Amino acid sequence: MSIALARKYRPKRFADVAVQSHVSTTLKGAIARGRVAHGYLLCGPRGVGKTTLARVLAMALNCERRGDPTLDGEPCGECASCTRIWAGSTSLDVVEIDAASNRGVDDARELRERAMYAPSGDNHYKVYIVDEAHMLTREAWNALLKILEEPPPRVVFVFATTEPQKIAQSAAPVLSRLQRFDFKRIGPGEIRERLSHVLKEEGIDAEPEALAAIARAADGSMRDALSLADQVLSMGDGRVTTERVRDALGLVPEDEFIAILDLIADRRAADVFPTVARLADAGIDFGGLLTGLADMLRAQLTVVLGGAAIDVSDRAREALIARRDRFAASDLLRMLQAIGELEPRFRKSGQQQLLIETLLVRFALLDRAIELEDVLRSLDDQTPRASVPPRREPSGGTPSGGGGGGSGGNSPSPFVRPEPRPAPRADGSGARAEAVSRAVPRPVAAAEEPLDLNKITGRWDALVERLRAAKPMLASALEHASPIAVTAGGALTIELDESNDIFAHAITTGRSEIVSALREWFPGAERIELRRDEDAALPPPKRLTDEMVRAERIASLKKRDPVLRAAIDALDLDVVD
Repeated sequence: MSIALARKYRPKRFADVAVQSHVSTTLKGAIARGRVAHGYLLCGPRGVGKTTLARVLAMALNCERRGDPTLDGEPCGECASCTRIWAGSTSLDVVEIDAASNRGVDDARELRERAMYAPSGDNHYKVYIVDEAHMLTREAWNALLKILEEPPPRVVFVFATTEPQKIAQSAAPVLSRLQRFDFKRIGPGEIRERLSHVLKEEGIDAEPEALAAIARAADGSMRDALSLADQVLSMGDGRVTTERVRDALGLVPEDEFIAILDLIADRRAADVFPTVARLADAGIDFGGLLTGLADMLRAQLTVVLGGAAIDVSDRAREALIARRDRFAASDLLRMLQAIGELEPRFRKSGQQQLLIETLLVRFALLDRAIELEDVLRSLDDQTPRASVPPRREPSGGTPSGGGGGGSGGNSPSPFVRPEPRPAPRADGSGARAEAVSRAVPRPVAAAEEPLDLNKITGRWDALVERLRAAKPMLASALEHASPIAVTAGGALTIELDESNDIFAHAITTGRSEIVSALREWFPGAERIELRRDEDAALPPPKRLTDEMVRAERIASLKKRDPVLRAAIDALDLDVVD
Protein backbone atom coordinates (compact mmCIF):
# COMPACT_ATOMS: atom_id res chain seq x y z
CA MET A 1 0.00 0.00 0.00
CA SER A 2 1.50 3.30 -1.10
CA ILE A 3 1.88 6.26 1.25
CA ALA A 4 0.12 9.54 0.49
CA LEU A 5 2.36 12.11 -1.16
CA ALA A 6 1.80 14.59 1.67
CA ARG A 7 3.26 12.10 4.17
CA LYS A 8 5.89 10.55 1.93
CA TYR A 9 7.47 13.88 1.04
CA ARG A 10 7.10 15.62 4.41
CA PRO A 11 10.38 17.51 5.03
CA LYS A 12 12.94 16.03 7.41
CA ARG A 13 15.14 19.10 7.69
CA PHE A 14 14.59 22.81 8.38
CA ALA A 15 16.02 23.72 4.99
CA ASP A 16 13.44 21.56 3.18
CA VAL A 17 10.40 23.44 4.52
CA ALA A 18 9.14 25.60 1.68
CA VAL A 19 8.74 29.39 2.08
CA GLN A 20 8.96 29.42 5.90
CA SER A 21 12.69 30.23 6.02
CA HIS A 22 12.12 33.05 8.53
CA VAL A 23 10.91 30.40 11.02
CA SER A 24 13.18 27.48 10.14
CA THR A 25 16.35 29.59 10.16
CA THR A 26 15.53 30.98 13.61
CA LEU A 27 14.75 27.57 15.10
CA LYS A 28 17.85 25.98 13.58
CA GLY A 29 20.02 28.80 14.93
CA ALA A 30 18.49 28.46 18.40
CA ILE A 31 19.37 24.76 18.49
CA ALA A 32 22.90 25.29 17.15
CA ARG A 33 23.61 28.01 19.76
CA GLY A 34 21.83 26.33 22.67
CA ARG A 35 19.19 29.06 23.02
CA VAL A 36 16.06 26.94 22.76
CA ALA A 37 12.95 28.56 24.29
CA HIS A 38 10.57 26.64 26.53
CA GLY A 39 7.47 27.53 24.51
CA TYR A 40 6.60 28.33 20.88
CA LEU A 41 3.38 29.41 19.18
CA LEU A 42 3.22 28.57 15.46
CA CYS A 43 0.44 30.45 13.65
CA GLY A 44 -0.69 30.35 10.05
CA PRO A 45 -3.12 28.90 7.48
CA ARG A 46 -3.65 25.18 7.13
CA GLY A 47 -1.10 23.05 5.34
CA VAL A 48 1.81 25.51 5.39
CA GLY A 49 4.20 23.50 7.61
CA LYS A 50 3.35 24.25 11.27
CA THR A 51 3.18 20.66 12.49
CA THR A 52 6.02 19.67 10.16
CA LEU A 53 8.34 22.28 11.64
CA ALA A 54 7.28 21.26 15.15
CA ARG A 55 8.31 17.67 14.35
CA VAL A 56 11.59 18.77 12.79
CA LEU A 57 12.27 20.81 15.94
CA ALA A 58 11.58 17.72 18.08
CA MET A 59 13.84 15.63 15.82
CA ALA A 60 16.67 18.16 16.08
CA LEU A 61 16.40 18.37 19.89
CA ASN A 62 16.50 14.58 20.31
CA CYS A 63 18.77 13.64 17.39
CA GLU A 64 21.50 11.18 18.36
CA ARG A 65 24.00 13.33 16.46
CA ARG A 66 22.94 16.63 18.03
CA GLY A 67 25.98 18.81 18.54
CA ASP A 68 27.68 17.61 15.36
CA PRO A 69 29.13 20.84 13.85
CA THR A 70 28.49 19.57 10.33
CA LEU A 71 24.74 19.53 10.98
CA ASP A 72 24.57 23.13 12.30
CA GLY A 73 21.34 22.59 14.20
CA GLU A 74 19.72 20.32 11.61
CA PRO A 75 18.49 16.80 12.51
CA CYS A 76 20.29 13.99 10.76
CA GLY A 77 16.99 12.40 9.73
CA GLU A 78 18.52 8.92 9.73
CA CYS A 79 19.02 7.88 13.34
CA ALA A 80 16.42 5.81 15.20
CA SER A 81 15.12 8.80 17.14
CA CYS A 82 14.68 10.97 14.03
CA THR A 83 13.02 8.16 12.10
CA ARG A 84 10.56 7.41 14.90
CA ILE A 85 9.60 11.06 15.42
CA TRP A 86 9.27 11.79 11.69
CA ALA A 87 6.98 8.80 11.19
CA GLY A 88 4.79 9.85 14.13
CA SER A 89 5.51 6.62 16.01
CA THR A 90 5.41 6.30 19.77
CA SER A 91 8.21 8.19 21.48
CA LEU A 92 8.86 8.67 25.19
CA ASP A 93 10.09 12.21 24.67
CA VAL A 94 7.78 13.57 21.97
CA VAL A 95 4.04 13.73 22.56
CA GLU A 96 1.55 15.07 20.00
CA ILE A 97 -1.83 16.14 21.32
CA ASP A 98 -4.94 17.13 19.37
CA ALA A 99 -6.48 19.99 21.34
CA ALA A 100 -9.76 19.60 19.46
CA SER A 101 -10.46 16.36 21.36
CA ASN A 102 -8.37 17.09 24.48
CA ARG A 103 -9.43 20.62 25.25
CA GLY A 104 -10.66 20.49 28.84
CA VAL A 105 -9.07 21.49 32.11
CA ASP A 106 -8.57 17.82 33.12
CA ASP A 107 -6.57 17.17 29.95
CA ALA A 108 -4.43 20.23 30.67
CA ARG A 109 -3.77 19.08 34.24
CA GLU A 110 -2.73 15.64 32.97
CA LEU A 111 -0.38 17.26 30.48
CA ARG A 112 1.07 19.41 33.27
CA GLU A 113 1.70 16.37 35.47
CA ARG A 114 3.34 14.42 32.63
CA ALA A 115 5.63 17.35 31.88
CA MET A 116 7.14 17.10 35.38
CA TYR A 117 8.86 13.81 34.50
CA ALA A 118 12.39 14.08 33.16
CA PRO A 119 13.28 13.11 29.56
CA SER A 120 14.43 9.57 28.83
CA GLY A 121 18.06 10.60 28.24
CA ASP A 122 20.48 13.15 29.58
CA ASN A 123 20.76 14.85 26.18
CA HIS A 124 17.10 14.57 25.27
CA TYR A 125 14.21 17.04 25.48
CA LYS A 126 10.58 16.35 26.21
CA VAL A 127 8.61 18.07 23.44
CA TYR A 128 4.84 18.49 23.65
CA ILE A 129 3.22 19.41 20.30
CA VAL A 130 -0.32 20.70 20.80
CA ASP A 131 -2.18 21.01 17.50
CA GLU A 132 -5.31 23.15 17.04
CA ALA A 133 -4.34 24.99 20.23
CA HIS A 134 -7.13 27.56 19.84
CA MET A 135 -9.60 24.82 20.82
CA LEU A 136 -8.31 24.74 24.41
CA THR A 137 -10.71 26.26 26.91
CA ARG A 138 -9.91 29.25 29.08
CA GLU A 139 -9.70 26.96 32.11
CA ALA A 140 -7.24 24.66 30.31
CA TRP A 141 -4.98 27.61 29.49
CA ASN A 142 -5.13 28.75 33.11
CA ALA A 143 -4.06 25.28 34.21
CA LEU A 144 -1.03 25.46 31.89
CA LEU A 145 -0.11 29.04 32.72
CA LYS A 146 2.17 28.27 35.67
CA ILE A 147 4.18 25.52 33.97
CA LEU A 148 4.59 27.71 30.88
CA GLU A 149 5.95 30.46 33.09
CA GLU A 150 8.33 28.21 35.05
CA PRO A 151 8.78 24.98 33.04
CA PRO A 152 10.92 22.05 34.19
CA PRO A 153 14.37 21.69 32.63
CA ARG A 154 14.54 20.41 29.04
CA VAL A 155 10.80 20.63 28.42
CA VAL A 156 9.53 22.42 25.29
CA PHE A 157 5.92 23.20 24.43
CA VAL A 158 4.97 23.84 20.79
CA PHE A 159 1.43 25.12 20.14
CA ALA A 160 0.15 25.16 16.54
CA THR A 161 -2.98 27.06 15.55
CA THR A 162 -4.77 28.53 12.56
CA GLU A 163 -6.66 31.07 14.70
CA PRO A 164 -4.28 32.87 17.09
CA GLN A 165 -6.85 35.59 17.74
CA LYS A 166 -8.93 33.09 19.72
CA ILE A 167 -5.98 32.42 22.00
CA ALA A 168 -5.52 36.15 22.46
CA GLN A 169 -9.17 36.43 23.48
CA SER A 170 -9.28 33.50 25.90
CA ALA A 171 -5.71 33.35 27.19
CA ALA A 172 -3.89 36.63 26.58
CA PRO A 173 -1.36 36.08 29.45
CA VAL A 174 -0.13 32.92 27.70
CA LEU A 175 1.11 34.82 24.65
CA SER A 176 3.75 36.67 26.65
CA ARG A 177 5.23 33.31 27.76
CA LEU A 178 5.66 31.98 24.21
CA GLN A 179 7.74 32.87 21.17
CA ARG A 180 5.32 33.47 18.31
CA PHE A 181 6.06 32.68 14.67
CA ASP A 182 3.63 33.59 11.89
CA PHE A 183 3.75 31.31 8.85
CA LYS A 184 3.19 32.63 5.33
CA ARG A 185 0.76 31.37 2.74
CA ILE A 186 2.59 29.46 0.03
CA GLY A 187 2.36 31.10 -3.39
CA PRO A 188 1.33 29.25 -6.56
CA GLY A 189 4.87 29.47 -7.90
CA GLU A 190 6.39 27.65 -4.93
CA ILE A 191 3.61 25.06 -5.01
CA ARG A 192 4.18 24.39 -8.72
CA GLU A 193 7.91 23.98 -8.13
CA ARG A 194 7.35 21.54 -5.26
CA LEU A 195 4.76 19.55 -7.23
CA SER A 196 7.12 19.32 -10.18
CA HIS A 197 9.88 17.99 -7.92
CA VAL A 198 7.60 15.43 -6.23
CA LEU A 199 6.14 14.13 -9.51
CA LYS A 200 9.61 13.89 -11.01
CA GLU A 201 10.68 11.79 -8.03
CA GLU A 202 7.63 9.60 -8.68
CA GLY A 203 8.59 9.28 -12.36
CA ILE A 204 5.44 11.05 -13.58
CA ASP A 205 5.41 13.72 -16.29
CA ALA A 206 3.03 16.67 -15.89
CA GLU A 207 1.92 19.60 -18.02
CA PRO A 208 2.83 23.04 -16.60
CA GLU A 209 -0.78 24.21 -16.93
CA ALA A 210 -1.97 21.15 -15.01
CA LEU A 211 0.40 21.97 -12.14
CA ALA A 212 -0.75 25.59 -12.23
CA ALA A 213 -4.38 24.49 -11.93
CA ILE A 214 -3.57 22.30 -8.91
CA ALA A 215 -1.60 25.15 -7.32
CA ARG A 216 -4.53 27.56 -7.70
CA ALA A 217 -6.97 25.01 -6.27
CA ALA A 218 -4.67 24.41 -3.26
CA ASP A 219 -5.21 28.03 -2.16
CA GLY A 220 -1.83 28.49 -0.47
CA SER A 221 -1.64 25.05 1.22
CA MET A 222 1.20 22.72 0.26
CA ARG A 223 -0.48 19.78 1.96
CA ASP A 224 -3.69 20.38 0.01
CA ALA A 225 -1.68 20.60 -3.22
CA LEU A 226 -0.08 17.19 -2.63
CA SER A 227 -3.45 15.70 -1.66
CA LEU A 228 -5.01 17.08 -4.86
CA ALA A 229 -2.13 15.63 -6.87
CA ASP A 230 -2.87 12.26 -5.25
CA GLN A 231 -6.51 12.66 -6.26
CA VAL A 232 -5.55 13.32 -9.88
CA LEU A 233 -3.13 10.38 -9.97
CA SER A 234 -5.84 8.05 -8.69
CA MET A 235 -7.74 8.53 -11.99
CA GLY A 236 -5.12 6.55 -13.87
CA ASP A 237 -1.49 6.17 -14.76
CA GLY A 238 0.29 8.29 -17.29
CA ARG A 239 0.94 11.96 -17.85
CA VAL A 240 -0.84 14.52 -15.66
CA THR A 241 -2.73 16.69 -18.12
CA THR A 242 -4.91 19.76 -17.72
CA GLU A 243 -8.00 17.79 -18.74
CA ARG A 244 -7.38 15.16 -16.08
CA VAL A 245 -6.94 17.85 -13.43
CA ARG A 246 -10.19 19.54 -14.45
CA ASP A 247 -12.10 16.27 -14.44
CA ALA A 248 -10.70 15.14 -11.10
CA LEU A 249 -11.12 18.44 -9.27
CA GLY A 250 -14.22 19.78 -11.03
CA LEU A 251 -12.47 23.00 -12.07
CA VAL A 252 -13.86 25.53 -14.54
CA PRO A 253 -11.61 25.84 -17.61
CA GLU A 254 -9.82 29.16 -18.04
CA ASP A 255 -11.37 29.44 -21.49
CA GLU A 256 -14.77 29.78 -19.85
CA PHE A 257 -13.58 32.73 -17.77
CA ILE A 258 -12.10 34.37 -20.88
CA ALA A 259 -15.47 33.91 -22.61
CA ILE A 260 -17.21 35.56 -19.64
CA LEU A 261 -14.79 38.50 -19.89
CA ASP A 262 -15.71 38.88 -23.57
CA LEU A 263 -19.38 38.74 -22.65
CA ILE A 264 -18.89 41.57 -20.16
CA ALA A 265 -16.75 43.65 -22.51
CA ASP A 266 -19.30 43.31 -25.36
CA ARG A 267 -22.21 44.25 -23.00
CA ARG A 268 -24.08 41.07 -23.98
CA ALA A 269 -26.30 40.86 -20.92
CA ALA A 270 -28.79 38.56 -22.66
CA ASP A 271 -26.11 35.90 -23.14
CA VAL A 272 -25.47 35.61 -19.40
CA PHE A 273 -28.33 33.19 -18.75
CA PRO A 274 -27.53 30.56 -21.41
CA THR A 275 -23.83 30.74 -20.49
CA VAL A 276 -24.47 30.09 -16.79
CA ALA A 277 -27.06 27.41 -17.63
CA ARG A 278 -24.50 25.59 -19.80
CA LEU A 279 -21.95 25.65 -16.98
CA ALA A 280 -24.60 24.42 -14.52
CA ASP A 281 -25.45 21.52 -16.83
CA ALA A 282 -21.74 20.63 -16.89
CA GLY A 283 -21.89 20.23 -13.10
CA ILE A 284 -19.50 23.03 -12.13
CA ASP A 285 -19.38 24.30 -8.56
CA PHE A 286 -20.74 27.84 -8.40
CA GLY A 287 -18.45 28.68 -5.49
CA GLY A 288 -15.47 27.71 -7.63
CA LEU A 289 -16.92 29.72 -10.52
CA LEU A 290 -17.16 32.85 -8.37
CA THR A 291 -13.64 32.39 -6.99
CA GLY A 292 -12.20 31.71 -10.44
CA LEU A 293 -13.96 34.74 -11.89
CA ALA A 294 -12.50 36.93 -9.14
CA ASP A 295 -9.02 35.55 -9.86
CA MET A 296 -9.39 36.21 -13.59
CA LEU A 297 -10.68 39.77 -13.02
CA ARG A 298 -7.76 40.36 -10.66
CA ALA A 299 -5.35 39.10 -13.30
CA GLN A 300 -6.99 41.35 -15.92
CA LEU A 301 -6.67 44.33 -13.58
CA THR A 302 -2.99 43.51 -13.09
CA VAL A 303 -2.49 43.50 -16.86
CA VAL A 304 -4.44 46.76 -17.34
CA LEU A 305 -2.26 48.45 -14.72
CA GLY A 306 0.88 47.31 -16.53
CA GLY A 307 1.80 44.35 -14.33
CA ALA A 308 2.37 40.69 -15.07
CA ALA A 309 -0.37 38.19 -14.22
CA ILE A 310 1.79 35.39 -12.81
CA ASP A 311 -1.05 33.40 -11.23
CA VAL A 312 -2.59 32.28 -14.55
CA SER A 313 -1.35 30.06 -17.33
CA ASP A 314 0.68 31.41 -20.24
CA ARG A 315 -2.26 31.02 -22.63
CA ALA A 316 -4.63 32.88 -20.30
CA ARG A 317 -2.03 35.61 -19.80
CA GLU A 318 -1.79 36.16 -23.55
CA ALA A 319 -5.59 36.36 -23.77
CA LEU A 320 -5.70 38.97 -20.99
CA ILE A 321 -3.00 41.05 -22.64
CA ALA A 322 -5.00 41.00 -25.89
CA ARG A 323 -8.03 42.38 -23.98
CA ARG A 324 -6.11 45.05 -22.08
CA ASP A 325 -7.75 47.98 -23.89
CA ARG A 326 -11.29 46.64 -23.49
CA PHE A 327 -11.49 47.23 -19.74
CA ALA A 328 -10.98 50.26 -17.52
CA ALA A 329 -9.19 49.77 -14.22
CA SER A 330 -12.03 51.54 -12.39
CA ASP A 331 -14.62 49.13 -13.83
CA LEU A 332 -12.53 46.10 -12.88
CA LEU A 333 -12.20 47.46 -9.35
CA ARG A 334 -15.96 47.90 -9.11
CA MET A 335 -16.50 44.31 -10.29
CA LEU A 336 -14.03 42.92 -7.76
CA GLN A 337 -15.65 44.96 -5.01
CA ALA A 338 -19.08 43.63 -5.99
CA ILE A 339 -17.78 40.04 -5.79
CA GLY A 340 -16.26 40.71 -2.37
CA GLU A 341 -19.54 42.12 -1.07
CA LEU A 342 -21.54 39.20 -2.51
CA GLU A 343 -19.32 36.36 -1.28
CA PRO A 344 -20.44 36.17 2.41
CA ARG A 345 -24.10 35.98 1.35
CA PHE A 346 -23.29 33.71 -1.60
CA ARG A 347 -21.84 30.92 0.56
CA LYS A 348 -25.06 30.66 2.58
CA SER A 349 -27.53 31.11 -0.28
CA GLY A 350 -29.70 28.39 -1.75
CA GLN A 351 -29.96 30.31 -5.04
CA GLN A 352 -26.32 30.51 -6.05
CA GLN A 353 -27.03 30.26 -9.77
CA LEU A 354 -29.41 33.22 -9.57
CA LEU A 355 -26.84 35.30 -7.69
CA ILE A 356 -24.18 34.48 -10.31
CA GLU A 357 -26.55 35.44 -13.13
CA THR A 358 -27.59 38.75 -11.60
CA LEU A 359 -23.96 39.58 -10.82
CA LEU A 360 -22.86 38.98 -14.42
CA VAL A 361 -25.82 40.99 -15.74
CA ARG A 362 -24.72 43.89 -13.55
CA PHE A 363 -21.21 43.59 -14.96
CA ALA A 364 -22.52 43.54 -18.54
CA LEU A 365 -24.62 46.66 -17.85
CA LEU A 366 -21.87 48.47 -16.03
CA ASP A 367 -21.75 51.25 -18.63
CA ARG A 368 -25.32 52.19 -17.66
CA ALA A 369 -24.64 52.32 -13.94
CA ILE A 370 -24.36 55.54 -11.98
CA GLU A 371 -21.61 55.91 -9.43
CA LEU A 372 -23.16 57.24 -6.24
CA GLU A 373 -19.85 58.87 -5.36
CA ASP A 374 -20.06 60.99 -8.51
CA VAL A 375 -23.69 61.87 -7.82
CA LEU A 376 -22.98 62.95 -4.26
CA ARG A 377 -19.89 64.84 -5.35
CA SER A 378 -21.97 66.81 -7.81
CA LEU A 379 -24.59 67.45 -5.11
CA ASP A 380 -21.95 68.80 -2.76
CA ASP A 381 -20.24 70.87 -5.43
CA GLN A 382 -21.17 74.49 -4.65
CA THR A 383 -19.38 76.05 -7.60
CA PRO A 384 -21.68 77.43 -10.31
CA ARG A 385 -21.91 75.44 -13.53
CA ALA A 386 -20.55 78.17 -15.78
CA SER A 387 -19.84 75.73 -18.59
CA VAL A 388 -23.54 74.88 -19.02
CA PRO A 389 -25.46 77.97 -20.26
CA PRO A 390 -29.04 78.16 -19.00
CA ARG A 391 -31.67 77.37 -21.54
CA ARG A 392 -34.42 79.99 -21.76
CA GLU A 393 -37.96 78.96 -22.41
CA PRO A 394 -40.39 80.60 -24.81
CA SER A 395 -42.37 83.51 -23.47
CA GLY A 396 -45.32 81.23 -22.86
CA GLY A 397 -43.37 79.48 -20.12
CA THR A 398 -43.73 75.99 -21.64
CA PRO A 399 -40.55 74.17 -22.65
CA SER A 400 -40.42 72.46 -25.97
CA GLY A 401 -42.13 69.10 -25.68
CA GLY A 402 -43.67 69.87 -22.25
CA GLY A 403 -47.28 70.28 -21.22
CA GLY A 404 -48.97 73.64 -20.98
CA GLY A 405 -49.12 75.67 -17.79
CA GLY A 406 -52.16 77.04 -16.02
CA SER A 407 -54.72 75.35 -13.94
CA GLY A 408 -55.89 72.83 -16.45
CA GLY A 409 -52.74 71.28 -17.97
CA ASN A 410 -49.61 69.43 -17.07
CA SER A 411 -46.95 71.41 -15.25
CA PRO A 412 -44.02 72.56 -17.39
CA SER A 413 -40.89 70.41 -17.04
CA PRO A 414 -38.05 72.08 -15.15
CA PHE A 415 -35.40 69.87 -16.73
CA VAL A 416 -33.20 70.30 -19.76
CA ARG A 417 -33.96 68.03 -22.70
CA PRO A 418 -31.32 65.24 -22.67
CA GLU A 419 -28.62 65.68 -25.28
CA PRO A 420 -27.51 62.79 -27.51
CA ARG A 421 -25.62 60.23 -25.48
CA PRO A 422 -21.88 60.15 -26.25
CA ALA A 423 -20.20 56.87 -27.05
CA PRO A 424 -18.45 55.43 -23.98
CA ARG A 425 -14.70 55.69 -23.99
CA ALA A 426 -12.36 52.81 -23.17
CA ASP A 427 -12.01 53.98 -19.56
CA GLY A 428 -15.76 54.21 -19.11
CA SER A 429 -15.61 57.88 -18.07
CA GLY A 430 -17.90 59.07 -20.84
CA ALA A 431 -20.73 56.77 -19.76
CA ARG A 432 -20.36 57.74 -16.12
CA ALA A 433 -20.25 61.47 -16.86
CA GLU A 434 -23.37 61.17 -19.01
CA ALA A 435 -25.11 59.13 -16.32
CA VAL A 436 -24.35 61.71 -13.66
CA SER A 437 -25.54 64.55 -15.87
CA ARG A 438 -28.87 62.73 -16.23
CA ALA A 439 -29.06 61.96 -12.53
CA VAL A 440 -28.57 65.62 -11.49
CA PRO A 441 -30.93 67.77 -13.60
CA ARG A 442 -30.18 71.48 -13.89
CA PRO A 443 -32.91 74.12 -13.56
CA VAL A 444 -33.65 76.32 -16.53
CA ALA A 445 -33.93 80.08 -16.27
CA ALA A 446 -37.26 81.22 -17.63
CA ALA A 447 -38.64 84.54 -18.69
CA GLU A 448 -39.98 86.74 -15.93
CA GLU A 449 -43.46 85.62 -14.97
CA PRO A 450 -46.08 86.99 -12.59
CA LEU A 451 -46.58 85.28 -9.26
CA ASP A 452 -48.98 82.42 -9.95
CA LEU A 453 -49.64 79.40 -7.72
CA ASN A 454 -49.93 76.90 -10.58
CA LYS A 455 -46.73 78.08 -12.20
CA ILE A 456 -44.89 78.06 -8.89
CA THR A 457 -46.07 74.48 -8.40
CA GLY A 458 -44.69 73.62 -11.84
CA ARG A 459 -41.33 75.17 -10.90
CA TRP A 460 -41.15 73.54 -7.46
CA ASP A 461 -38.82 70.67 -8.40
CA ALA A 462 -36.49 73.09 -10.18
CA LEU A 463 -36.47 75.29 -7.08
CA VAL A 464 -35.48 72.31 -4.94
CA GLU A 465 -32.59 71.46 -7.30
CA ARG A 466 -31.43 75.08 -7.37
CA LEU A 467 -31.11 75.09 -3.56
CA ARG A 468 -29.65 71.61 -3.18
CA ALA A 469 -25.99 72.47 -3.74
CA ALA A 470 -25.83 75.36 -1.25
CA LYS A 471 -28.57 74.27 1.19
CA PRO A 472 -29.08 70.49 1.04
CA MET A 473 -31.13 70.42 4.26
CA LEU A 474 -33.42 73.20 3.02
CA ALA A 475 -33.84 71.40 -0.30
CA SER A 476 -34.82 68.19 1.54
CA ALA A 477 -37.37 70.16 3.55
CA LEU A 478 -38.89 71.68 0.40
CA GLU A 479 -39.14 68.20 -1.14
CA HIS A 480 -41.57 67.37 1.65
CA ALA A 481 -43.53 70.61 1.29
CA SER A 482 -45.74 72.24 -1.34
CA PRO A 483 -47.02 75.76 -2.10
CA ILE A 484 -50.70 76.20 -1.15
CA ALA A 485 -51.49 79.89 -1.57
CA VAL A 486 -50.31 83.20 -3.03
CA THR A 487 -51.49 86.39 -1.31
CA ALA A 488 -51.24 90.06 -2.09
CA GLY A 489 -47.86 91.64 -1.62
CA GLY A 490 -45.97 88.68 -3.10
CA ALA A 491 -46.33 86.31 -0.15
CA LEU A 492 -46.16 82.58 -0.82
CA THR A 493 -47.56 80.18 1.78
CA ILE A 494 -45.94 76.75 2.13
CA GLU A 495 -47.27 73.70 3.95
CA LEU A 496 -45.35 70.58 4.95
CA ASP A 497 -46.75 67.21 3.86
CA GLU A 498 -46.36 65.95 7.43
CA SER A 499 -45.47 67.69 10.66
CA ASN A 500 -41.68 67.74 11.00
CA ASP A 501 -39.85 70.04 13.42
CA ILE A 502 -36.54 69.81 11.56
CA PHE A 503 -38.04 70.67 8.17
CA ALA A 504 -40.11 73.49 9.68
CA HIS A 505 -37.01 75.00 11.25
CA ALA A 506 -35.07 74.69 7.97
CA ILE A 507 -37.81 76.51 6.01
CA THR A 508 -38.24 79.18 8.68
CA THR A 509 -34.53 79.99 8.79
CA GLY A 510 -34.08 79.69 5.01
CA ARG A 511 -36.84 82.03 3.85
CA SER A 512 -34.44 84.51 2.28
CA GLU A 513 -32.76 81.78 0.20
CA ILE A 514 -36.15 80.53 -1.02
CA VAL A 515 -37.23 84.05 -2.02
CA SER A 516 -33.93 84.67 -3.85
CA ALA A 517 -34.31 81.47 -5.84
CA LEU A 518 -37.96 82.15 -6.68
CA ARG A 519 -37.16 85.62 -8.00
CA GLU A 520 -35.20 84.09 -10.87
CA TRP A 521 -38.57 83.08 -12.29
CA PHE A 522 -41.04 85.25 -10.37
CA PRO A 523 -39.76 88.78 -9.63
CA GLY A 524 -42.90 89.46 -7.60
CA ALA A 525 -41.94 87.03 -4.83
CA GLU A 526 -41.34 88.97 -1.60
CA ARG A 527 -41.69 86.69 1.38
CA ILE A 528 -42.36 83.08 2.46
CA GLU A 529 -44.88 81.98 5.09
CA LEU A 530 -45.04 78.51 6.63
CA ARG A 531 -48.54 77.34 7.44
CA ARG A 532 -48.96 75.71 10.83
CA ASP A 533 -51.30 75.60 13.82
CA GLU A 534 -51.63 79.24 14.92
CA ASP A 535 -52.30 78.25 18.54
CA ALA A 536 -49.19 76.14 18.95
CA ALA A 537 -45.77 77.68 19.09
CA LEU A 538 -43.12 76.12 16.95
CA PRO A 539 -41.12 73.78 19.24
CA PRO A 540 -37.35 73.93 19.13
CA PRO A 541 -35.86 71.64 16.50
CA LYS A 542 -34.45 68.29 17.47
CA ARG A 543 -30.73 67.66 17.32
CA LEU A 544 -29.66 66.93 13.77
CA THR A 545 -27.69 63.67 13.53
CA ASP A 546 -25.60 62.13 10.77
CA GLU A 547 -28.13 59.30 10.44
CA MET A 548 -30.96 61.79 9.79
CA VAL A 549 -28.95 63.66 7.15
CA ARG A 550 -27.97 60.39 5.46
CA ALA A 551 -31.58 59.19 5.46
CA GLU A 552 -32.74 62.43 3.87
CA ARG A 553 -30.07 62.28 1.18
CA ILE A 554 -30.99 58.70 0.33
CA ALA A 555 -34.68 59.66 0.16
CA SER A 556 -33.78 62.55 -2.13
CA LEU A 557 -31.80 60.27 -4.47
CA LYS A 558 -34.64 57.73 -4.59
CA LYS A 559 -37.21 60.41 -5.39
CA ARG A 560 -35.23 61.95 -8.24
CA ASP A 561 -34.28 58.88 -10.24
CA PRO A 562 -36.24 55.60 -10.55
CA VAL A 563 -33.08 53.71 -11.53
CA LEU A 564 -31.33 54.84 -8.37
CA ARG A 565 -34.42 54.05 -6.32
CA ALA A 566 -34.51 50.49 -7.68
CA ALA A 567 -30.77 50.05 -7.09
CA ILE A 568 -30.94 51.37 -3.53
CA ASP A 569 -33.91 49.12 -2.68
CA ALA A 570 -32.51 46.00 -4.36
CA LEU A 571 -28.91 46.28 -3.19
CA ASP A 572 -29.51 48.02 0.17
CA LEU A 573 -27.08 50.80 -0.78
CA ASP A 574 -26.00 53.52 1.62
CA VAL A 575 -24.48 56.96 1.22
CA VAL A 576 -20.75 57.12 1.92
CA ASP A 577 -19.35 60.59 2.51
